[in-house]
Amino acid sequence: MGTKRSAIVTGSTSGIGQGIAIALMEAGHNVMLNGFGDKGEIEAFRAESAKKYDVKVAYSAADMTKPEEIAAMVAAATQEFGQVDILVNNAGIQHVAPIEEFPPEKWNAVLAINLTSAFHATRAVLPQMQQRGWGRIINVASAHGLVASAQKSAYVASKHGIVGFTKVTALENAEKGITCNAICPGWVLTPLVQKQIEARAAAHNWTIAEASRDLLSEKQPSKSFVQVEELGALAVFLSGELARSITGTTISMDGGWTAQ
Repeated sequence: MGTKRSAIVTGSTSGIGQGIAIALMEAGHNVMLNGFGDKGEIEAFRAESAKKYDVKVAYSAADMTKPEEIAAMVAAATQEFGQVDILVNNAGIQHVAPIEEFPPEKWNAVLAINLTSAFHATRAVLPQMQQRGWGRIINVASAHGLVASAQKSAYVASKHGIVGFTKVTALENAEKGITCNAICPGWVLTPLVQKQIEARAAAHNWTIAEASRDLLSEKQPSKSFVQVEELGALAVFLSGELARSITGTTISMDGGWTAQ
């Protein structure tokens, strides 16, 4: 195991964020969890993880649409762990509709959580990382940060935006021992994707298995879902010493989606 570091992972009470948080804890890093959900379940997961991995695990209920709560989360993690070395901007939501029918409030919410929250969290952690001359920022983008799909204007715009923000963060900190990269997953079987599969199954009177295969065959040549454990392993590598020359880039883990 390498040096014990301390991390914040936004949107880590389920899905990709939780998978990355678990991987970081397994690697020996302290983690601040963040996200919505049943408070009892979150506390049980926090306590069990701290014991299982012998690391400090904290939790912040910070709302990713509120800049002051994001800043408070970073301050709380800094107080709890002494410092924040790794920031994983993962929180994300989705809404599907054609542009002319897309509710403006949904557009604003998707942009706020998927893109703007990453700016506020990054802005809050950078000064201490710069002071120490070490930091790792990982933005969870998407295959939709590189290519588009119909009906997902806000999501695609937000994920293209996070890729651009990743590059600027990397350039500004290239000589400061801080890297910033974007992970671009394809289809991962998360609660967000499960909802899309269920909607597709209902619309076509298919089984969940049929809807899953249809979803995958549209975009993902491997025809299998990316596993959260795979994304976690990539995040752990990017957080380590041997990834110091990887910065300002996108790393796709998408079963060949963006190769087409």
